[in-house]
Amino acid sequence: MPTASTAAPIEAPAARPRSRRRPLLIALLVAVSLLALVVGGSIGYVRTSASGHMYLRSEVPQRPVALVLGARVYADGRPSPSLADRLDLAKDLLDDGSVEVLLLSGDGHPERYDEPAAMRAYLVEAGVDPARIVVDPHGYDTHDSCGRAAEVYAVDALTVVSQSYHVPRAIAACRALGIDAVGVGDSAARDRKPDQWRSSVVREQLASVKAVMDLVTGGDTVLDGPDPAVQDALVAVDAAAPAS
Repeated sequence: MPTASTAAPIEAPAARPRSRRRPLLIALLVAVSLLALVVGGSIGYVRTSASGHMYLRSEVPQRPVALVLGARVYADGRPSPSLADRLDLAKDLLDDGSVEVLLLSGDGHPERYDEPAAMRAYLVEAGVDPARIVVDPHGYDTHDSCGRAAEVYAVDALTVVSQSYHVPRAIAACRALGIDAVGVGDSAARDRKPDQWRSSVVREQLASVKAVMDLVTGGDTVLDGPDPAVQDALVAVDAAAPAS
């Protein structure tokens, strides 16, 4: 009697190989989300901290000191146009009595590059009394300038002077470090070089992240004080004022 043939076993379908792209996409999505959170949170912190403390030139309240933040200086010692704009604005504040002393803070290396020296020379040539100028050669960034104003020069109230897109970050840093800071910004470069201005505005948003990190970590500010130069200048200005 013929034997029935044995049916071939049915093989299970092969498992689909697990895609290696999915974990990478998830990791990328998480990284992008975290980056957006950090950047967005930092920008929000800066804007909130500076809110209500930025003023138009005609409305800025009186403060004893203007903190003028450094910027590019050419090889021949001339301030760049953006830095000259800051210095012109600071001189206007001094001339109308909105401030009494100018603290010029920047990267100062006399042997190769010296922002505060160039700033001082520009202002003196413009007619500013040298007795109303104090230079800070260790303001290597905004956090350093604010930290040294508070810790080295014992300034507890000031007006920040810079480009208008930079002022909020400087106000936020100064106020976080215990200074009653307000700010007034110059916007002349916006019409002079609009493309460069827009690029600077974008970079400034990213710089907010560093500002927050510096406040959290304390940064690496050079604290070589105390230095009585600002307080001495204020005393001299008061002494020279005509009696009321």
